[in-house]
Amino acid sequence: MKRLGIMAALPQELGDLIAHMRTVGDVRTVTLGQREYHVGEAHGVRVVVTLARIGKVAAAATASALIHVFEADAIVFTGVAGGVHREVRVGDIVVADALLQHDLDASPLFPRYEVPLLDRARFDADGSLSDALAAAARAFVETEADALAERFAVTAPRVHRGLIVSGDRFIASHDAVSALRDALPDALAVEMEGAALAQVCYEHGVPCAVVRTISDTADAAAPVSFVEFLTALAGAYSSGVLGRFLQARV
Repeated sequence: MKRLGIMAALPQELGDLIAHMRTVGDVRTVTLGQREYHVGEAHGVRVVVTLARIGKVAAAATASALIHVFEADAIVFTGVAGGVHREVRVGDIVVADALLQHDLDASPLFPRYEVPLLDRARFDADGSLSDALAAAARAFVETEADALAERFAVTAPRVHRGLIVSGDRFIASHDAVSALRDALPDALAVEMEGAALAQVCYEHGVPCAVVRTISDTADAAAPVSFVEFLTALAGAYSSGVLGRFLQARV
C-alpha cells in the first residue's frame, strides 16, 4: 500500500490520530478545497488524514481529492452513526460489508436506491480492510470492556458486520427510523457519508472500508445522545480501533 487515506466527518471522530502523527515524525499539511490534508506516518503506516465534513457531497469531494491529489490507494472512514437494527445498541461498533444511499430515488427511471447508470444500489466494502477493522474493533472492546463500563457506562459492546446506509438527513425520530427498518430490514446503522465514499471508490477501483461506533438509536433522543457520545466517547473509540488497525498493518 502506497498511502492509506483516513477520513472522518468531525474532529472528535479522528481521536488523537493527527496529534500522534506529529509526535512520531514530520507532518505535511496541505489545504485544498477548504480542507486540511495531513500527510505523514501513523503507527508505521504512510497515511493522509482529513476531515471530510458532514454529508455525501463532502465525502465524495474529499475521497476524490485523496485519490487523485494524494494518491491514496485505499481509504478508511471512521466515525459515529445511529443504530437502525434493533440488535444494535449505543456503544456497539458496526463495520460495513456494503453501503447504500437510503435517500436516493430516481424512480421510475431507475429502481429506488439504484445509482443511475451504474446499475447498482449497494457498494461492497473491501473485504480485507473490513476484516482488519473488525479484528481491531473486537480487540478494542475486549481489552477496554471494563474501562468502557466504568468510565462511560457502556456495557458489553459488540461488533457487527453488515449494511450501513447513508443519506443527507440526520435521522432523529421514531417514525423515520421505523421507515428505514421497514424499507431496508438488513440495515444496521445510518450515517451521512459512507455510501458516497463507497461509490467514488467503486468508480475508481480503490478499496475502501467504513467503521462506525453507534452513538444513538436514530430516534427522538438522538440529538442529545449523539452530542453526548461524540464529546465523551467518539475519540476513545476511534483512537482505540484505528491504532490497533494500523499497528496490525505494519
